[in-house]
Amino acid sequence: MFNNVPKWAEPLLSNSPLDALIAAGIVTATLLALILLRRLVRRHFERMLQTEETELLEVPLEVLSRTKLAFFIVLALVLGVQPLTLGDKGERIVLTLMTLALFWQCAVWATATVSALIDRRRRQAMVNDRAAVGSLGIISFLASVVIWSVVVLLTLDNFGVDITALVAGMGIGGIAVALALQNVLGDLFASLSITLDQPFVVGDFLIIGEFMGSVEHIGIKSTRLRSISGEQIIISNGDLLGSRIRNNGRMTQRRVVFATTIAYETPIELIEQVPGLIRAIVEQQPNTRFDRSHFRTHAAASLDFETVYFVLSSDFNEYVDIQQAINFSLHRKFSELGIEFAYPTQKLFLSRLGVRDESGHGGEHSGAQSARS
Repeated sequence: MFNNVPKWAEPLLSNSPLDALIAAGIVTATLLALILLRRLVRRHFERMLQTEETELLEVPLEVLSRTKLAFFIVLALVLGVQPLTLGDKGERIVLTLMTLALFWQCAVWATATVSALIDRRRRQAMVNDRAAVGSLGIISFLASVVIWSVVVLLTLDNFGVDITALVAGMGIGGIAVALALQNVLGDLFASLSITLDQPFVVGDFLIIGEFMGSVEHIGIKSTRLRSISGEQIIISNGDLLGSRIRNNGRMTQRRVVFATTIAYETPIELIEQVPGLIRAIVEQQPNTRFDRSHFRTHAAASLDFETVYFVLSSDFNEYVDIQQAINFSLHRKFSELGIEFAYPTQKLFLSRLGVRDESGHGGEHSGAQSARS
């Protein structure tokens, strides 16, 4: 009777049709119940997402909603065959199948838990601690690698593979892989360096050579910047750490140097007043600290003053607003005092020179010489 079937399946065929029908009913009912339960969990989780508050059950429901259909099928089959006679080998096959399905589903749940917790932490960090945002993606990737590596090793162990020899072989093969993937691994370790050292965080404005932009994302291999003109700039982490980075996001105050030029014809009494006038105008501006203002040099066509002050903020828009207010006040005050701003000019001075000719008669000729420009 059982000549054409495997020996492990012989006890299974000894079950009556009624037992098989009961088992099929249990499998079907269990599978439908599990699918319905997962749908209810997902609907409740979606309702929680629509609220602004983070509820206690939000993470567990999100994790349970990631349960796979394949796991439901295996679980339903295991429960369905309980009334049947399977034999020792059949029971071992069912147990192994259930163990492997549980391993892989636990890996899915673990990665979903890590992802949910990191996403929650990322939302909080965007408000309170931007330095943590870049490291969270690295942590999520490493956690996923560890979880799935353990699951793969446990799966192979259940199939009878010698894990000890496999791990030793992977160590030797890892050297070859590392040599072949030097650039990728270099970027990976660079990302870890960025995570640990935190030379910049998400939101910082960086200037790297001819490129500049705000940090949008710090990934495993590259960092993405959003430039002022709107396009995205992608730079590998290895190249990024090998460059000279100017991080304007860490700027606590901005040093401003600007020049003021007035005409040479300005009376000395007014020239002496200019540094004090500029100082008074700068000190009237909010959120600033005056440093100095001096008559710097006699230029070719102007008298040059240099002024230095600090804007006690890193906001560029605030800086240009303050500088604009200073310029308006300077124009208004110089206009009241009759001080003229210098601009490139050329002046020609004419003089009449007396020249005696060979006959001894005097003569007057017009000569011209050019002066400064």
